[in-house]
Amino acid sequence: MEVFGRTFEENVEHMHNLLQSNRMTRFRTEFLANHSYDQAKLFDAFSKEDREKVYQYLSPSELANIFDASELESDQMDEYFSEMGNSYAAGVLGEMYADNAVDVLNALKDRARVATFMNLMKPESAREISQLINYMPDTAGAIMTTEFVAVKEEYTVGEAYRHLKNEAVKAETIYYVYVMDDHNRLSGVISLRDLIVHEDDRLIEDVMNKRIISVQVNDDQQEVARMVQDYDLLALPVVGFDKELLGIITVDDILDVIQEEAVSDYSGLAAVDVDSEPDHPFGAAKNRLPWLITLLFLGMGTATLISQYEELIESVSVLSAFVTLITGTAGNAGTQSLAVAIRKLSSKSEEDEFFKSFGFELLTGLITGLIVGITIAIVAGLWKQNLLLGAIIGVAMAAAIFVANLAGSLIPKVMIKIGFDPAVASGPFISTLSDLTSVLIYFSIASLFIEQLMR
Repeated sequence: MEVFGRTFEENVEHMHNLLQSNRMTRFRTEFLANHSYDQAKLFDAFSKEDREKVYQYLSPSELANIFDASELESDQMDEYFSEMGNSYAAGVLGEMYADNAVDVLNALKDRARVATFMNLMKPESAREISQLINYMPDTAGAIMTTEFVAVKEEYTVGEAYRHLKNEAVKAETIYYVYVMDDHNRLSGVISLRDLIVHEDDRLIEDVMNKRIISVQVNDDQQEVARMVQDYDLLALPVVGFDKELLGIITVDDILDVIQEEAVSDYSGLAAVDVDSEPDHPFGAAKNRLPWLITLLFLGMGTATLISQYEELIESVSVLSAFVTLITGTAGNAGTQSLAVAIRKLSSKSEEDEFFKSFGFELLTGLITGLIVGITIAIVAGLWKQNLLLGAIIGVAMAAAIFVANLAGSLIPKVMIKIGFDPAVASGPFISTLSDLTSVLIYFSIASLFIEQLMR
């Protein structure tokens, strides 16, 4: 990436030199000429010594714009705000969008400083932030912002437009203007485009859109994200139980939610929290070991099961050549089914009708199992010149895939039904469970035909 003819690394070095040579005016001119996203990346690349100069050279409002545009991790935000003086940090938070400021405050490890910052802020900013910080995590209230533009029904288009011009500087987005009735309840919405194209003397209540799409303050953020996706909205109003407009959720916050949910889904498939993975080996190992130990004991069950068929394997040693093929293929099928199931859970309004989904996966597992089973039966039969062996392997493969497919699909739904996080039904868990069931199916079928195989 090049900025003003310099690569990012060259730009970081250039800004470092300006800071260390105390050239404040030139630093401000060149640094603030960058896009706010690039400013955030530059700031993140600065050393602590450089950042201390930045706190002297930039106003709280200018730094607030940088943090509003950044997607820094919680630990980074905690580090940066720990470096600032209390008054300066409170000023930065007060100038940030309220929802972003709440994210920063929730990331601070020193909770005593949160109260200090709130006391040092302007009362209006502190009031907005305190309203948001008390909402439950992962709800509409927790991700909404209170910086929006609202007008009364009795306004004319001209009055509404003038009001919008006055309030726009404080709003996070102005594409939608929300309309309130005499009791401050949400009654409609009008877009900026409609404000521009309608005559100034038209009443807002005559031109507003009364078909309002809104969410309750305690609605789950995942459901909110689906609504924004389904209706292609740039912002979504959040209301209380009496339809009082409490805030709005903007599309940039929805993108963050979608990313969080994607990371959560992947964490479930990998059996590790990839979003909070420590940056040192011992911490990472500590996070991963519980699942690995659990899966180790589950895997020992598979080894114990195989040992029960030692005589069978000794009698027909060729059976051992296909164990890993059957268990591996079944594990892959189970993981595929798990990925699809988690995707459906995160993209559809829940209950995809349990029995309808069960029937769908039942048929899918049957079709894939039969096709793969017939294929391996033919290959194994011709390869070992033993059609009975090929048939046994084919039937075992088909049954193992069928069972693994159902397990991968149904376990996440069962987890939700009994009140557990579906991420517990992770890929490694499904794979290990598939190994156990596949071995049982394979050797159980083979034992039925042991006499014919030994001829």
